[in-house]
Amino acid sequence: MNHIDFHDDAGYTLVVTRLRAAGCVFAEEEARLLIAAARTPAELAAMADRRIAGLPLEHIIGWAEFCGLRITVDPGVFVPRRRTEFLVRQAAAFARPGAVVVDLCCGSGALGVALAAALGRIELHSADIDPAAVRCARRNVADVLGRVYEGDLYEPLPATLRGRVDILVANTPYVPTEAIRLLPPEARLHEARVALDGGADGLDVQRRVAAEAPLWLAPGGHLLVEASGRQAPQTVEIFARSGLTPQVIGSDELDATVVIGTRPAAG
Repeated sequence: MNHIDFHDDAGYTLVVTRLRAAGCVFAEEEARLLIAAARTPAELAAMADRRIAGLPLEHIIGWAEFCGLRITVDPGVFVPRRRTEFLVRQAAAFARPGAVVVDLCCGSGALGVALAAALGRIELHSADIDPAAVRCARRNVADVLGRVYEGDLYEPLPATLRGRVDILVANTPYVPTEAIRLLPPEARLHEARVALDGGADGLDVQRRVAAEAPLWLAPGGHLLVEASGRQAPQTVEIFARSGLTPQVIGSDELDATVVIGTRPAAG
């Protein structure tokens, strides 16, 4: 970027122009974030090049904003979506300080960290099958004194959690396999397939989570998952068949749908 001071108006304008030409809808905001993250003009140019090539902004700057927090996001790790803040708000409304919280398919660990921030001290256990996600989540979750496990859903969790979990959040992959090709390139090419692909109807992982949830939830405990509005009726059926009492809550503002399954207080 030659001798332009990349913190001045000319440097900012140059980055905005390049991003806008590449089709970045939020070019001004992204330019500010790239400039704040870059240490030199050469680094800024390289970061802008990567963004123009289609890498997610969060992978380039190394973090995502989620529930007002700065969550570390490593390359290849699922970027927490703004709509999922709605799931966190619903979970926080059910929980209390000191709650036992499990975050399955945790990705960067964002949901558990946000719940800890909202509730104060909780007993947090997070798990993911993707080693890259686990490495990333361990850095985020360390700040709230949580633990992160690597493995398939409940498999790596300590058996002592059975029947003790107050809040179980599982932002499972719910994109139908055939719809993966319709996702934006940022997700399709740069996030782990295992974090996106929910099987033929998008609900394979939700079925597995719901099937075992009553074994892990405390009486009166809650499982919360995100779904599309179209999938929600099927998720309700899945929860009911698993012995959970289901309800659906939506947010038009965030285009978010959350299905909540409650283990009956008795039995």
